[in-house]
Amino acid sequence: MYQSHHSLRLITAASLLALGACSQPAPAPLVEGSWTLDSTASDLSFVTVKAGNVGEAHGFKGLSGSVTPEGLATLAVDLATVDTGVDIRDERMRDVLFEVGTHPQAKVSAQLDPASLSALAVGESKTMPVKATLDLHGTSSEIETQLDVVRTGADTVLVITTRPIILDATAFGLGEGVEKLRNLAQLPAISTAVPVTFRLTYSR
Repeated sequence: MYQSHHSLRLITAASLLALGACSQPAPAPLVEGSWTLDSTASDLSFVTVKAGNVGEAHGFKGLSGSVTPEGLATLAVDLATVDTGVDIRDERMRDVLFEVGTHPQAKVSAQLDPASLSALAVGESKTMPVKATLDLHGTSSEIETQLDVVRTGADTVLVITTRPIILDATAFGLGEGVEKLRNLAQLPAISTAVPVTFRLTYSR
C-alpha cells in the first residue's frame, strides 16, 4: 500500500511539472510584431582616411529604425549628430559635406525574409545576404552586404555587419564636399572610399 501511494505521488508530481512546463509560453517567432531600434544599444561607425594612410573612426549619435512583421527594415541616421571627436570637424562635416540643412538624414531600407528568421531561437544566430537601398544626399543606390542576426532574448535581436560596407562618397554626390574639406584642413588627400560598420539592437 505504501509503495502504491508513493508511486501515485511521484506520478502526480511529474504531471504537475509537465503542466508547469507547458504553461511557460515559448518565445514568439522573431518576425511576430513590430521591432523598434534601441538607439542606446546601437552604433554606426565609419572610417575616413586622410593624407594617404591616416585613418580615423567616427560615428553618429542619432539613429532610429524599425522592422515590420512583414520584414521591412528601415534605419534613419541623423547626419547632424555626426561625432568625430573634434568640434570643428563635426561642424564642417555637417555643413560642408552632408549639408544637413538640405539633406538632414541618411535612410536605409531592406526587405528581410520573414520565413528565414521565424524559427530563430534565443541564443541562435543566422548569417544572411541582404540587399538594401541607401538614400544619402539626394542619391539612392542599392547596397549588397551580409549581416549576422542574433536573437539575444525573447524580445531583443542584434544585427551586425559581418564585414565593413565600403561606400564611395562620389557615388552619392559627396565628392565636392570631400574636396572642400580637404582644402579647409589643408590636407594632401582624403579618400572617398568610406568603410561603414554597425551593431543595431532591436526590441519589441
